[in-house]
Amino acid sequence: MNESTTLPASRMGSTRAAVWLAVATITCASLTVLGNETGARWLAFVFKPLATVLVIAHAAGSTGDTGVRRRWVLAGLVLSLAGDVALLWPQQGFLPGLVAFLLAHLCYLVAFTRGVRLAAQPLAFAAYALVAGAVLSFLWPGVPAPLQLPVLAYVVALAAMAAQAACWWWHARGSGLDARARLAALGGALFVLSDALLATDKFQGPLPHASVWVLSTYWLAQWLIASSLAAPPRR
Repeated sequence: MNESTTLPASRMGSTRAAVWLAVATITCASLTVLGNETGARWLAFVFKPLATVLVIAHAAGSTGDTGVRRRWVLAGLVLSLAGDVALLWPQQGFLPGLVAFLLAHLCYLVAFTRGVRLAAQPLAFAAYALVAGAVLSFLWPGVPAPLQLPVLAYVVALAAMAAQAACWWWHARGSGLDARARLAALGGALFVLSDALLATDKFQGPLPHASVWVLSTYWLAQWLIASSLAAPPRR
């Protein structure tokens, strides 16, 4: 068999694996939402962590990326898994989950500074600062005093992560990294949306079908961030 026939087969196998991982992740995410919506909590306990494990597997298969970026994204995903497990207990686990996700965003922030300096595009940071300020001003009256400082720190880390992802995209426009940086920027934006919905549901009264909107945007954000890593080199 010559090289011209083995290359397409290699690409086809890699594509199939990514598709199956995506399908499995969507299935686990859907079962988690179903459990939350119907009160079958055991579904969430089983399938919520599993969905994030599958996203980690997706990122771990992206061996073509630079070691530093890949390591920090994987660290962020593992910390996100810890946060997912903590938030299975919405009251007792909220603060540990908040800290885990804050650390995850700092890991993503470091990953998105590989090849582009921090705040390389000040307009992106200004825009996300306005968004963060608007969200905080809306939520603040409902945030209990003991949680105000952790929530403030979390929002700053989240907004900085999303802004730095946008900086990477701006810096990478027209280069070979454009598509991957765009995925990271979209993932960052969706993470902000997901957490804004989660916080609104928690601090400003229940949102109808909150689990559907919060978790769908959350896992899409994580999948996009994981997908911003490079695929394995072709052989």
